[in-house]
Amino acid sequence: LLFVLGTVSCTLFLAVNGLYSASDDVVELTPTNFNKEVIQSESLWLVEFYAPWCGHCQRLTPEWKKAATALKGVVKVGAVDADKHQSLGGQYGVRGFPTIKIFGANKNKAEDYQGGRTSDAIVDAALSALRSLVKDRLSGRSGGYSSGKQSRESGGGDKKDVIELTDDSFDKNVINSDDVWMVEFYAPWCGHCKNLEPEWAAAATEVKEQTKGKVKLAAVDATVNQMLAGRYGIRGFPTIKIFQKGEDPVDYDGGRTRSDIIARALDLFSDNAPPPELLEIIGEDVLKSTCDAHQLCIISVLPHILDTGASGRNSYLDVMLKMAEKYKKKMWGWLWTEAGAQSDLESSLGIGGFGYPAMAAVNARKMKFALLKGSFSEQGINEFLRELSVGRGSTAPVGGGSFPKIHSVEPWDGKDGELPVEDDIDLSDVDLDDWDKDEL
Repeated sequence: LLFVLGTVSCTLFLAVNGLYSASDDVVELTPTNFNKEVIQSESLWLVEFYAPWCGHCQRLTPEWKKAATALKGVVKVGAVDADKHQSLGGQYGVRGFPTIKIFGANKNKAEDYQGGRTSDAIVDAALSALRSLVKDRLSGRSGGYSSGKQSRESGGGDKKDVIELTDDSFDKNVINSDDVWMVEFYAPWCGHCKNLEPEWAAAATEVKEQTKGKVKLAAVDATVNQMLAGRYGIRGFPTIKIFQKGEDPVDYDGGRTRSDIIARALDLFSDNAPPPELLEIIGEDVLKSTCDAHQLCIISVLPHILDTGASGRNSYLDVMLKMAEKYKKKMWGWLWTEAGAQSDLESSLGIGGFGYPAMAAVNARKMKFALLKGSFSEQGINEFLRELSVGRGSTAPVGGGSFPKIHSVEPWDGKDGELPVEDDIDLSDVDLDDWDKDEL
């Protein structure tokens, strides 16, 4: 009985006195001082929401104090007795103890700390968050504190390219769309959703630009649009799903930074993009625009039409088209010309005069090229391009250090070639008998 009473009295003592005192470097925060100390501050804050009776909170206390001392003058460290000040805990969606939140540049979008509970881990996370805050200020993305709602015109909070979807608008926009949709299902009260919001918004703008609107980022308030949430089995927030025409939706389980989201969106775009065009070099513009716009341009020199006929040429073009499809994620340019049509170009790439069909991969920025050494077949070209794609294979400088003169030629009409017609010579009025035999 005494043990039980002792435990109760100990708990009551803690509840009255909290876990921190004025002598600690941890700032005690209450509804009275929270706005002035944290929200209006330009400093980075780490804030623990605790309950004095919570065993995990009690074990965290010495580590939290140690971290606060180490970060003194660098990062502010505070604590809220959320058992005593339940309104403050509720305001920040605190559901369990201890909950640690990081208040950075935008104080209205606190970030949940999910790291270890040692002073070392806490300090590392604080310094990492501080570095991000300083880099954001340096790049002009945000500055100082935000004492109100972030302006929609400011870079971090502009959601103009995130498409809001509802139970009524979802099907007509997403289902059977030829575009790829990445859809975030969120709840307004969810802290992780608030953290994701600026990343999702920034990614939406970048993805729209880079994919010309072929990959769309959208958002659904799952607390309002419960039909959709039920249909897609949404159990937690945020949940991101990928919708592609003719396929079941799949969960996106990648990182939550704008760069992670953009990378996945560009992968989806290239997976769904048509293969690049295979263009005949009929003038300088075709060569220059293709090679300047792509990391590599793959140039094939095919045998003369009289050597292969239309069917032979088409079989070579088919091989190139298959390879263009296979390597379309690389976003290379693909070109071809007929042997002899661009003899200066052939010479600059070490092809000239023999060994057709031939292929060269050209980096126009570095003016270097690599030659296909194997067979002009799916297997041979695949091995050649695979080596290039991992940065292997021998290269040489383009002859003369730049592309040579490109001749304007008529495009191939798709037909078999014809021998040039020679002028008929009429010998009827020539008397061969009168010729000097020595001249013959």
